[in-house]
Amino acid sequence: MKKFLWVTLAALVLTGCPSRPPEPTAPVTVEPQPQPEPQPEPLPPTTEPVPQPPKIQQLDWLGSVQPLVNQTLKADGVTPGSVLLLDSVKNNTNGSLSIGNATSALHQALASNKTFAVVPEAQLASAKQTLGLSAEDSLGSRSKAIGLARIVNAQYVLYSAVSGDVKSPAMEMQLMLVQTGEIVWSGNGDVKY
Repeated sequence: MKKFLWVTLAALVLTGCPSRPPEPTAPVTVEPQPQPEPQPEPLPPTTEPVPQPPKIQQLDWLGSVQPLVNQTLKADGVTPGSVLLLDSVKNNTNGSLSIGNATSALHQALASNKTFAVVPEAQLASAKQTLGLSAEDSLGSRSKAIGLARIVNAQYVLYSAVSGDVKSPAMEMQLMLVQTGEIVWSGNGDVKY
């Protein structure tokens, strides 16, 4: 009977398995993911137009110093052929100015004069080193300028300063006699644009 049971069980197991192949199942369709819509490129943010900076007006140093130099050359009591120490221009305004350009303009204005022999810049730099000053040191005071003039054997010092408002500066010049410190000539004028 055991055999019969096993045969029956085997028949039941075999009949429970389908003899035909399984039906194909419908393929799973994968729906495509919706593509995100392309975003338009963002425009740069609109900004307010940048205002133009104010035009920087160039000072006409040569045009400003030439009339004063002409007056200096005609000063009473000046001995033609004298040695002149040209001190660098001082800035006494309420702002920043191109003072180096002003000093260069003074040198240029005095370059072709017949009244004074201007102390060369190399000799002036050497004399400043003798006094323990840097070559760029503007002497700052009349007494320093006179002391330096004595070292270079100059008879006169031309002391110049720009003062007032930086937008409308004025220039003042003084011609001093080195031996006595006396101011032989003094003049002033507006700095031109």
